[in-house]
Amino acid sequence: MKNSFPQNNYKILFMSRVKKDDTVKVHYTGKLNDGQVFDSSLNRDPLEFKVGAGMMIPGFEKGVLDMELNEKKEISIAPEEAYGEVKKELFQEIPKSQLPAEIKPEVGMGLAAQMPDGREQQLRIAEVKEESIVVDANHPLAGKELNFEIEVVEIN
Repeated sequence: MKNSFPQNNYKILFMSRVKKDDTVKVHYTGKLNDGQVFDSSLNRDPLEFKVGAGMMIPGFEKGVLDMELNEKKEISIAPEEAYGEVKKELFQEIPKSQLPAEIKPEVGMGLAAQMPDGREQQLRIAEVKEESIVVDANHPLAGKELNFEIEVVEIN
């Protein structure tokens, strides 16, 4: 029986799949359940990260595991696999007198506070009262289910 492949004229391709410790590049679009886009890489370079290094939220890393090069898929990530649930202890009331004079506080406004160790903490104004404001130190996406459209564009 004669071999049906021409000698040395073919190349065997291996479809690699994303596994732990791979460095991958992905394009993604992240949406909330109401369809609002909160982030996307489509108009910039793809996102590059090492799988399993803790650089990404756990649900995103799990979502890309076992994907093939150029594969596209949609995933939904529960809050506990994303930015966690909203923690009430991360809300704090602050007297307006502690704000710089030029700031007119409004709900949703972002603020930054310097922590005693020198780190900067991002805050959002959750409520404006007569003499104080309530700030929220939770991640803006805490408590939300996140939906991603992902495409693997490189696996190393």
